[in-house]
Amino acid sequence: MNSGSGGAAHGGGTEFTAEGMEGVLREACEAAGLDPTGAELLRLGSNAVYRLASLPVIVRIARAPALLADMERSVAVARWLETVAFPATRVLAGVAQPLVVHKRVVTFWESVQEREEYATVGELADLLRHFHWLEEPESLRLPYFDPLAKLSASLDGLTAVSTEDRSFLEERAATLAKEYDRLDFALPFGLIHGDANIGNVLRHRDGHAVLIDLDGLTLAPREWDLILTAIYYDRYGWHSKAEYAEFVHRYGFDLMNWPGYETLADLRELMMVAWIGHQVGTSERYAAEFARRMRSLRTGEGRDSWGAF
Repeated sequence: MNSGSGGAAHGGGTEFTAEGMEGVLREACEAAGLDPTGAELLRLGSNAVYRLASLPVIVRIARAPALLADMERSVAVARWLETVAFPATRVLAGVAQPLVVHKRVVTFWESVQEREEYATVGELADLLRHFHWLEEPESLRLPYFDPLAKLSASLDGLTAVSTEDRSFLEERAATLAKEYDRLDFALPFGLIHGDANIGNVLRHRDGHAVLIDLDGLTLAPREWDLILTAIYYDRYGWHSKAEYAEFVHRYGFDLMNWPGYETLADLRELMMVAWIGHQVGTSERYAAEFARRMRSLRTGEGRDSWGAF
């Protein structure tokens, strides 16, 4: 469903900023019959995420204009997970979505609770173990995850960094691509979340843990859903030893004991650095973080000083 002209006067030139997205939010809410007055901007990253003041509703506006098919799949996935009673974020009922407002793709979700409260690393493990046992219907048409193609596309669009930094990242990606092709995965191939980390597990108002951010569901080796928790502990110190041990105990597999761990960790880390690279022009904080991460990649030191985003 489309709303708004999408013309250059409004949509084509709408910058992905807090100010630029306010108009998109207002028109999307009006089209959906919702009141945007007093909406709170929770974050501005891959999506602009708002919490409405009038109702327990979350509005997500995708940064990339060409994500309509992906968001349609995300909505379909959420509706399927609800039918199998999996504890995940729920699509707002009674609203035809996604909407396209001035070339931005907008979706509406039930708010988990009135404030952001993250669940535990152990609960993340429980959710992933349950999630990985699900058998997705063929009607969802989930794509296969190709990390090398995703990384290549990300690096191709990395125009805000120096030529030297970009060349370094491309050379590192080429080396890792050869290593990745030789990996022998231990876990079954199947449904993955794609960005499984503690930041995507919220505490519901009734107390249980809920998996959010369903945009990246694909089919891939399940190791991909374990790698972030492992490197958050092992490389960056964002999780404690006890937290990681709890994660391993409750999921039932220690990725760090798998021979391919370092290659997968290096590849996932490179994706994280490239993502930060796309944000360097938006703030000094992102620019400083990108410089810090590039120093770490070049020297192998200082990862414990990385900021969490």
